[in-house]
Amino acid sequence: MSVPIMVAEVAPVYGLTSGRVVSLVAALVALAGVGFGGMALFRFVRRRAVIALAAGAVGVVGGGWVVAVAEGGPGTGAGIVGGLVALVLGLVALALGGMALKQS
Repeated sequence: MSVPIMVAEVAPVYGLTSGRVVSLVAALVALAGVGFGGMALFRFVRRRAVIALAAGAVGVVGGGWVVAVAEGGPGTGAGIVGGLVALVLGLVALALGGMALKQS
């Protein structure tokens, strides 16, 4: 006698879910931080370096939160890909802001 195995298939979600919105916002803020960090390195402006650090921190925290609470992989609507992008961009913004702050 065999026991039937239940397999739960997750259908891909094509809409804008809350996980995707949070990861998108975090990634955009982190991208702005990368821009400000690059400008701060180019012009040695302390204010831009601080903005890059703050935006990078927001990107890392937002992306990390999305990745930590995501229940599923890419295509499930959890926003895990955007969360990973936000994490990477946030770390880059933090590095650029830190280097610019050290030079100013």
